[in-house]
This record gives sequence, C-alpha cells and structure tokens, in this order.
Amino acid sequence: MKNINPINTDAWKKLQQHFIEIKNIHIKNFFDKFPNRYKTMFRNFQDAIFIDFSKNRLNEETLNLLFQLCEETHLRSAINAMFEGKKINVTENRSVLHTALRNRTIHPIFSGNLNVMPLIHDELNRIKNFSDTVIQGIWKGYTEKNITDIVNIGIGGSDLGPKMVVESLKDYQNHLKIHFVSNIDGSHIKSVLDQVNPETTLFIVVSKTFNTEETLFNAHYAKEWFFKRTKLKNIKILAKHFIAVSENITKTISFGIPRENIFQFWDWVGGRYSLWSAVGLSIVLSLGFDNFLSLLDGAYNMDQHFFHNEFYNNIPVILALISIWYMNFFNTETEAIFPYDQNMINFPFYLQQAVMESNGKSINRLGKRVQWKTCPVIWGSPGTNGQHAFYQMLHQGTTLIPCDFIISITPNHTLLEHHNRLTAHFIAQTRALAFGSNDNFLKCKYHNQDKDFLHIFQSLQGNHPSNSILLNHLNPFSLGSLIALYEHKIFVQGVILNIFSFDQWGVELGKQLASEIYADITSSCSTIKYDTSTNNIINLCKKRKKN
Repeated sequence: MKNINPINTDAWKKLQQHFIEIKNIHIKNFFDKFPNRYKTMFRNFQDAIFIDFSKNRLNEETLNLLFQLCEETHLRSAINAMFEGKKINVTENRSVLHTALRNRTIHPIFSGNLNVMPLIHDELNRIKNFSDTVIQGIWKGYTEKNITDIVNIGIGGSDLGPKMVVESLKDYQNHLKIHFVSNIDGSHIKSVLDQVNPETTLFIVVSKTFNTEETLFNAHYAKEWFFKRTKLKNIKILAKHFIAVSENITKTISFGIPRENIFQFWDWVGGRYSLWSAVGLSIVLSLGFDNFLSLLDGAYNMDQHFFHNEFYNNIPVILALISIWYMNFFNTETEAIFPYDQNMINFPFYLQQAVMESNGKSINRLGKRVQWKTCPVIWGSPGTNGQHAFYQMLHQGTTLIPCDFIISITPNHTLLEHHNRLTAHFIAQTRALAFGSNDNFLKCKYHNQDKDFLHIFQSLQGNHPSNSILLNHLNPFSLGSLIALYEHKIFVQGVILNIFSFDQWGVELGKQLASEIYADITSSCSTIKYDTSTNNIINLCKKRKKN
C-alpha cells in the first residue's frame, strides 16, 4: 500500500478550507436548501440494508472532496491488495484474508504462494460434519448422553464476535445452550460451570496461539473441574468433551485435546475478524450450518459490493469518510452505536474491539507519529434504554457525538405494536437530534413557570449528526452483511489515515507486566522494584489477603 499522509494531500487542504465555510451551517438549512437531499444520500444494499446519511453536517461538495481524498491516498489499490492476499499486515508480515473465509467461489486466493481456498473449504466441511453430529445427538458425552450445553472459552476476537452473533440471532437458535467464558475473573467461569453438567457439556477452547493467558487458565480450570466432577482422569474421555480452535497444534495436543478435535486457525486471519472461521463453531452449533452459510453469504455479498462499486455508491467507503470528516475537522472524540434491537445488545461491544484495536494507533505506516486523529472511542447501548440514560447529553450537551442508529424494519417477533413504538422512537431520535426544537415549546407540566425563561432550558438546538441503518429483517444474511460493512469501514479509515489496522502491539505490554507482577503478588516478601504507587498497591493486596 502507498504510504501517503492524508494531511499532505490536496483534498485534505481543500477540506480544511471547506470546513471553515460549512462548519456553522445547520442540518436544517441543508434540508431547506435541498429538501430532497435524502435522494442523493440514501443507499440500498440488495434490499437487505438501507442507509440514510442525509442527517449529517455535510453536502455534495464535502463528499466529492472526501472521494478525492480516497483517490489521492490510493484506496482502490489498497482494496485490491487486501483481496489479492498481499501482505498488507506489514509489521507481522501477514496477509489479511478474512474475506477469503466467506468467499463462495472456487477461484484461488493466495497468501504468498499458498492457495488458501482448499484449506478453507476443507475446514468448512469439517465444521459441517462436526456440528451436524452434535446437533443431531450423534456426538455423545462420556456417559452416552446427548450434548446439551456448549461452553466457548476464549477472549477478544475469540469471544466478542461469536457471542455477538449468537445473541443477535437468538431467534434462530436450536436446542443447544451456548455459554461464553472470557474473563480471567473467577466469577465468570464459576457462574457458567454452575449451570452445566459435565456429562452433557462440550467445551470449545479458542486461542490462535494457544498461549493466551486468560483462555488457557480458564481452559485448565475447566479441565480440572471436569475431572473432579466425573472422578475420572482419562484423555479418551476428555476428547468427548473438549474441542480446540488454534494454529498451535503441538500445544493443543499437549493440553490433552487430540488432533482430530482441533480446528484450524490461520495466521492470515486476525482474531477480531475471525468469526467467519472455525472460531465461529459456537455460532454453527447454535444456529446450524445452513444459517452459518447464510451469515457467510451476507458478508461475501458485502465484500463484492465493497470491491466492485465506485466510491460514490460504496456504503463502507461513505461511512468511513463521514467518520474521518467528523474526527479530523469537527474534532469529535467518540462515535455512538445504537441498535434498536435488544438482541443486538453486544453489537456495540463487538465494534469497540473491531474499531479501537484496529485503528487505535498513533504511528503511521512510515513509522512516524501522526498529526491527525485515527480512531474514535466507540460506545453505545440498545434503544430505547439509552434514551432514559445518556441521550440528554446527545441533545443538550457540549460534546458533538456522531451516531449510527440501527433497526430492523420487520421484527422477528409477533408483538407488532411494540415494534411500531420502537420504530417511532428510532425515527424520532434521529429527527430530534438533527432538527431540535428551538421553534416550539416542549410540552411541560410546569405551567406556572415563566414561559420565556423556561424556553431557554427547553430549547434543543439540533444539528447533531446521525446515520440511519435499516435492516429489512435481522437474519443471518443481513447480520453478515452488516458486520462486513463495518469491517470494510475500518479498513478504509486505516488506509486513508495511513496506519496499520491489522496489528495490536498496544495490548502486549500489559500482558508482559501482568506476568511479572503475578510473581510479586504471590511472593511472601514486600515489593519495592516498581514505582511507589504500584509497589503500594501490590503490598496492600498481599497484606489484605493474608488477613
């Protein structure tokens, strides 16, 4: 990929001047001047996803300059490089081929000299065969009882993605109960193990390297719990209840999981982009293989949209550019994700990792510190809960926060009056944020108040931007498309902002320090080798635990 700092481009300089001209224009004024602007700021993805980005503080000139920025930073060649398997993850010398995992064609895709498609198809067949045996009751526990519970042990991308998909698509779940353990906090695994029976439970240990401390510690605890509860310590019996997803075959076998129970995890797939692989075994076991294929198909179709469409009609590109516009010209710090669907409660958490672990970087691809913003803080919660919590700040606070509102037009339940009210709130919030209420009094029960005085506090200025993302129906296909949309949005931002999106060196220091500090916490002598604050905390914990 080309190493071009965005601030050195002509487009960026023009955007700076354009921002001065446009920054004080109210969204209402954009609609007053062009009432039908929604027609040019509306995109339809296969009648499955509809995007309205007209309630943003930008116009056609803004978009054209942002598209020029794409050209000057060579976005198209970067897209081609990723899909072709070029080693764009330079710091780890790896290809980035999560798109190959959902590729539904037989055309070869290479990582170096290796055609990865036969590997992917072979593993998909293994996933299908395995999941069918478990779901159909062919796979038995050590007492010949059917499996009833699945416990996925992983962390980060080995937990957040699968958990989000399973929860989002709970209306498609079968009879198996799916549990997730990630935190090294003992209360997490204890609360899960208290719910399951070792005779009917299948554990899936997911770790790319099989070195992740939290995952391995929880996996060893689960293994000891299994042996203690069954009063048996037999590797053959263990094989009926433990599966692994890893690229480190040797360490996995030494744990006690036989080779035939190990599913492949390749180094050209990043953890936070891995739910499409065997990392998604919990998804397949929950939804069935056909629904998993539909999830892949949705993502593949979004891949094709992203790869083939011109930037003007390219949904991931447009949303990425809008985010760059707010971050670097309006100086916004955060972006909020509001799924108006209780089943999508984990979607903002999933995007926190996907976005911030990818683009939370301050060094550009040339190894120099950046002079522009690369990543917003991602947060959010399901509507309408947030309306009774933090929306007050969105409407009248001092911080500008761009928002994505997500809803299904058709619900998965039959409570249509509930959904009509939910949809009304969804639409109302985007309108209220954009247009405010400055011209009208809000209804208020305090009629004895001075109306002119009260109006000052009731006034909502509006001019707060949002994107409306409507799914025709929340199903495996549309969710797969939506996830891939955000994946490509992240990639586009990384390319344009000249950073590496597919490494995560920032998480390593804390891991190393934790290993060192663990030795100090468990030692009998006082600790004096760190700064005074750290020494004091360690010694306080040791002293209190003794008492």
